[in-house]
Amino acid sequence: MSFIDYYETLGINKNASEDDIKKAYRKLARKLHPDLNPNDKEAHSKFQKINEANEVLSDPEKRKKYDQYGEHWEHGEEYEQAQRANSRPRNTGEQSYAGDFDESNFSDFFASMFGGSSGGSSRAQVKYRGQDFNSELSITLEEAFTTHARTLKIQDKNIRITIPAGIENGQTIKLRGYGGKGVNGGPDGDLFIKFAISNASNMRRSGNDLYTTVDLDLYTAILGGEKTIETLSGKIKLKIKPETQNGTKSRLKGKGFPVYKKEGEFGDLFITYHVMVPTDLTDKQKELFIELQKLSQ
Repeated sequence: MSFIDYYETLGINKNASEDDIKKAYRKLARKLHPDLNPNDKEAHSKFQKINEANEVLSDPEKRKKYDQYGEHWEHGEEYEQAQRANSRPRNTGEQSYAGDFDESNFSDFFASMFGGSSGGSSRAQVKYRGQDFNSELSITLEEAFTTHARTLKIQDKNIRITIPAGIENGQTIKLRGYGGKGVNGGPDGDLFIKFAISNASNMRRSGNDLYTTVDLDLYTAILGGEKTIETLSGKIKLKIKPETQNGTKSRLKGKGFPVYKKEGEFGDLFITYHVMVPTDLTDKQKELFIELQKLSQ
């Protein structure tokens, strides 16, 4: 049987600390755990190998013996006899990370060097947290304006969620426990949903404020009057002051976007007026404008 380099198996060097070993094992276990790769025999085999490497390197005495003898593992029995008088109980503390395993699946190298068991002590199956899921949900600006329910299909499972009004583009929310199932009674993972908000309206959103441009005919701009516009919350009737200039801005307090998770709070609506110059004038209209021009001189 050939020597097995446990450090290489975990992708670490021989000077790795206990924390380095723990992190390396966690990373590989997340990727190779059988519950996440149910039909992948290669992943299952690799998982057994990293469990074996972790069993040795995470135990101070086993690691010491492994480091001292290395490729001369055949002399392990002699080492045991020399150390027996000064032997101390092995660390039976629970491993800080996941991975249930069956030592009957360990290699012949392990069995020859360590006797094929962990000294008869019971190793509890450590709880393994489920995998986190990530999803992206596309909604419109109008949908983001109101609180509403949606049903998502994640891993062949329908999940009904409530989307609070005021959600922002790119915002991510976490649904605790809606990820992958935990192992050995461990907690389920979480579901992270990132929102992509499209906008086909005439409103531009900036934070909780909305911005829009309103066209005014020349006569209303000069004489004043009323103008009804469509907003995300419905129709609003605007009062136009006489002699409103092109580019004039107006602010409607509390008519903007709802504030996320703050019931009854809204941003403001900012309006820019665009005065439209009339075209295709009749002869009579031209005469009247000429008369107005003469009066203004």
